[in-house]
Amino acid sequence: MQQKVIIEKQDLTYLKWSHARNSSGTAGTFLKSQSVVAGEKIYYKLSNFDSEKGIIGHECVNEIIVDRLLTILGVEHLEYQLIHADIEMDGKVYDTWLCASNDFKRRGETKSALDNYYQINRKENESRYEFCVNNGWQKYIDTMLVVDYLILNRDRHGANIEVLRNGRKHTIRIAPLFDHGLSFLCSCYSDEEIEQFDILADKPCQNFIGSRSTFDNLCLVADKTTVFPYVLKPQDKEILCADLSPVLSEMHLKKIWDMLWARWCEYEKLCNL
Repeated sequence: MQQKVIIEKQDLTYLKWSHARNSSGTAGTFLKSQSVVAGEKIYYKLSNFDSEKGIIGHECVNEIIVDRLLTILGVEHLEYQLIHADIEMDGKVYDTWLCASNDFKRRGETKSALDNYYQINRKENESRYEFCVNNGWQKYIDTMLVVDYLILNRDRHGANIEVLRNGRKHTIRIAPLFDHGLSFLCSCYSDEEIEQFDILADKPCQNFIGSRSTFDNLCLVADKTTVFPYVLKPQDKEILCADLSPVLSEMHLKKIWDMLWARWCEYEKLCNL
């Protein structure tokens, strides 16, 4: 993927959308689609869809911001593209923003949700975190736990972490980090809600590994100083928010940055203890 944000509106009314109920418990319906472009499978998803109000969320924009954040920090992840487009659903055309991503599976690989893989392969009394460590995924999981704290990811359930296997080559790996839309200010739909949002609040989240607290889950990370190859800097705000002013208000973007920077500073304090 090249251009991260496509502002010129595209005609994607040919896409067929399937409904996938959000598994985190947050109210809403999230629609997905796919197509093949130049021989490559492309996956599309929308933000929160309401049958009366239309597409009202901004989860797709969060995906781009987190994509950029992980690039800055040097973390392997699934890359997204934010697209301004017309889509059609139930005979009605919507002017919206959606995100697209490539298939992270390699040829010959099959995928399995980590929760299912854990249930089948775990040893007796082996915790989910211990299971991942014993499979060689500690670095990945530690990075994920810190990222989820920084962005306040509400939805890291067991199917949002995937195991990829190639039976012929006898290889197994964990998929790049993906699906970060239910993060930041995903529960805010008005300027008032954005203004009142507590950027350091420890809200209950659905985490397959650890507890429902992204902050408490940092206790699982033994060596916090080596999680990221690079650090977040104040000037990175321009990179994270580039080309997003047509999508989110200045207040919204500023609040996201303030939230991310405040959480990064809190994390650095933990690293220095």
